[in-house]
Amino acid sequence: MTDAGDPVLVVGAGLGGAALALALARKGFRVRVLEQAPEFGVIGFGIQLGPNVFPMFDRLGITDAVLAQSIVPNAVMMVDAADGEIIASIPTGKPSFRARFKRPYIVIHRVDLHRILLDACAANDNVEMIADCQVEGFDDDGRCVRVRAAGNRTIEGAALIGADGIRSTVRQLMLNEGEPRMIGYVAHRTIVPMDQVNFDVDRDNVVLWSGDGFHIVHYPLRDRTLFNIVTVFRTSEDEPPGDTASPHPDLARVYRQSHPTMKALWAMMDLSHRGWASSDRDPIRRWSRGRVTLLGDAAHPTLQTFAQGACMAIEDAVCLAELMAGGDYARAFRTYENARYLRTARVQFESRYLWDNFYHVGGIEREVARAIWSARTDDDMFDCLAWLYDGFDLPQPSEAAA
Repeated sequence: MTDAGDPVLVVGAGLGGAALALALARKGFRVRVLEQAPEFGVIGFGIQLGPNVFPMFDRLGITDAVLAQSIVPNAVMMVDAADGEIIASIPTGKPSFRARFKRPYIVIHRVDLHRILLDACAANDNVEMIADCQVEGFDDDGRCVRVRAAGNRTIEGAALIGADGIRSTVRQLMLNEGEPRMIGYVAHRTIVPMDQVNFDVDRDNVVLWSGDGFHIVHYPLRDRTLFNIVTVFRTSEDEPPGDTASPHPDLARVYRQSHPTMKALWAMMDLSHRGWASSDRDPIRRWSRGRVTLLGDAAHPTLQTFAQGACMAIEDAVCLAELMAGGDYARAFRTYENARYLRTARVQFESRYLWDNFYHVGGIEREVARAIWSARTDDDMFDCLAWLYDGFDLPQPSEAAA
């Protein structure tokens, strides 16, 4: 039988899992983080973070560390891949943005953000990190959760949270849903030294070049010494998308009518490296069962349209830690779902809509979208984003006990 001192088990040591471990540890919980990789390495490329995540960073005690390694871009803009003209722009560097949303919009190397979280966990005696731990099953007897891991290991805890991504093992053990929903696009990412970027391109802003069935995003990192580039394109019908090391055979066709800067960006991509298939899952109302729940992409994976995957996971983490302080984990998990599912589902649905009806349209539809969005003022753009960037009001532990 468990007691109040038994650790909370967190599966996955990515941004969401590390944020949850830190949030729980700062509230006095003992936490064991179970990571399937053989070591707690930090990998990744650039990441964008909206102002809604900063109140969560305050709770985690890492705001200053994050700001010290981030860049506030002058703007986040979408431009037409054919002629380079601006379709839409959010003036993230203007005082009006900060006045409206109180916090900044930043870009940061994912490695730097992950390292800040992992170092904070390592500095807290309440967090134990267990690498090379592949979860294979679990049992919840209503008093504790026993995790079965590879190598005939059994790990016992007071509760279990799956923060193990879109292909979450914990989710599959709970819901048996199969593979994510593939949407027919593949992304390739690269980072190059800024001094190797020897053509005319915006080096200060987040820029998304939008085309018919493809887009490219780029922005600076690490005090503008690095240039982060992501290229995303629709795959052909006879080549289903997947995580692959092979470049798409039709890239020359995809980009042949695009702006010269687009072609120069494409030429910098190292397409011999792994590509990521773009995918998500349908929103669900319930992702908990007893003393087991899910977090981040394991609960509500989204397309990257709003650059909010990490923000949603970190909001989840702080919300969950707040509610678990009440002690009744099963009830806390139900309250957590109720607090989070509509907000995260809206991110999922609106991401799909913009992906299909704004980011990648062509022909007359593209002309209509450009005419509509290019006429919007700064205040119009702020109003469009207020539901997201105004942030999330954390529920109180008493709500989980009600």
